[in-house]
Amino acid sequence: MVTGAKIPGDVAICGDRIVGIGAEYTGKREVDVTGKLLVPGFIDTHLHIESSCITPYEFDRCVLPRGVTTAICDPHEIANVCGLTGIRYFLEASARTVMDIRVNLSSCVPSTHMETSGAVLEAADLAPLADHPRVIGLAEFMNYPGVIHRDPGCMAKLRAFEGRHIDGHSPLLRGKDLNAYISAGIRTEHESTSAAEATEKLQKGMRVLIREGSVSKDLEALAEILTPVTSAYLCLCTDDRNPLDIAEHGHLDYMIRRLIEKGCDPLSVYRAASLSAAEAFGLKDRGQIAPGKRADIVVLDDPAQCRAEMVFCGGVLASDEAFAAREIIAPVARASVHVPPLSVESFRYASNNPETPVIGIWPGKILTEHLRLTVPATDGDKRPDPSQDLARITVIERHGKNGNIANGFVRGFALKRGAIASTVCHDHHNIAVVGADYADMKLAAERLGQIEGGFVVVEGGKVLAELALPVAGLMSLEPFEHVRDRLVELRQAARSLGVELEEPFLQLAFVALPVIPHLKITDFGLVDVDRFEVIG
Repeated sequence: MVTGAKIPGDVAICGDRIVGIGAEYTGKREVDVTGKLLVPGFIDTHLHIESSCITPYEFDRCVLPRGVTTAICDPHEIANVCGLTGIRYFLEASARTVMDIRVNLSSCVPSTHMETSGAVLEAADLAPLADHPRVIGLAEFMNYPGVIHRDPGCMAKLRAFEGRHIDGHSPLLRGKDLNAYISAGIRTEHESTSAAEATEKLQKGMRVLIREGSVSKDLEALAEILTPVTSAYLCLCTDDRNPLDIAEHGHLDYMIRRLIEKGCDPLSVYRAASLSAAEAFGLKDRGQIAPGKRADIVVLDDPAQCRAEMVFCGGVLASDEAFAAREIIAPVARASVHVPPLSVESFRYASNNPETPVIGIWPGKILTEHLRLTVPATDGDKRPDPSQDLARITVIERHGKNGNIANGFVRGFALKRGAIASTVCHDHHNIAVVGADYADMKLAAERLGQIEGGFVVVEGGKVLAELALPVAGLMSLEPFEHVRDRLVELRQAARSLGVELEEPFLQLAFVALPVIPHLKITDFGLVDVDRFEVIG
């Protein structure tokens, strides 16, 4: 990873450490990898395991065999549902997985003041966990307006973690505002969606994480910035990626393949996936196959194809036996979905003003358009209009705090009938429903309460497909293969309603995230993210 040379010879491992390379060794156990290429284990530098819809244990079993030996997670999805209980669950589970899961403490619970979450975490709540051995630092600081304008709560968190790693989140932030954000001590960032944006962040001292999730797909736009010069300051991350996408395409292994296909220097790609990532997040014990480093090793036949034949994590071979030997701890945040009383009237958009704000979906992006369209009212209700690709979008508070219901319009789902609904709704994880029929929307929301959260597709008063996610309304207790198969059924059911998006459920989740420009919706109402205020 440093010189680019292929070093012939054996790799000697003692316990979880490499103790020798480039020579002949004998051992109590010998694994023949003659003719293969060994590369350092891959490091996913920013992700939310909850967005894979499976527990940390199943995530371990799903992606470690693909070469991901370290995952730096931000458990702010579950933290927004049950606070410190969720973070502690991840810390305890991560000590028992085969892969090395590290935790950045969730900085924005809730992400803004414009939503109802299940918990609120302040600096004083997070500080006692700062020295936990599995904690790296503070996770993505999404409230970038709060940083720039020195919100007291934001400043308290930044001060509490001063000198530690602070991860960033600043989509489209440029110029003097970016200078102010970086000056607050934020050193890494994964929201760049153009080469120009990423280049400015690199020039100002940030390490940029190239992201390729199930919805947020930025690899194509950022591949050009990955060069031998910049690779020391670039990392790879998935952010949010589900088991279906992993099964069909891959995880970091997919990113490596695709970047090489795009013409990136292979050594630079593998460096970004390992050594650069380790150094960016202060993990000095990994990222190289070298004496004294962790024995995180991926065995490959062809580096361009990046198909792991064997994976060692801390000297342990990723195998069925290794996964079966783990201690499994009990899940948390069961029965967390509380659906308020609903009627078909709950989904009306009461207005007599024909000028209407509409959320416009960009496929493959979590950025949305702020459209302004003419939508006439009938009997005081602006109804969905599938002929114009105008669906109702509704967010229903599900934490049992206030029963808020907010309605709006979204364009881009191409939904013709029925409804789809989800409790994976970033980051507050209230219920989000997109539909053309109010009765079906009501049924979909109520069904989510019955199955403890998840995904549902409804048409004509019938549930066509569903996936229960009873752990905080975010994660299944089933194997990842079961989740993958249910996601296939859900995708097919959504397409039967006319939906054209590749990942409609994760796309739906980001329609409700009020820290991503430009127009979003929470249980408070429509949010103009550029003005950072609720507009109705």
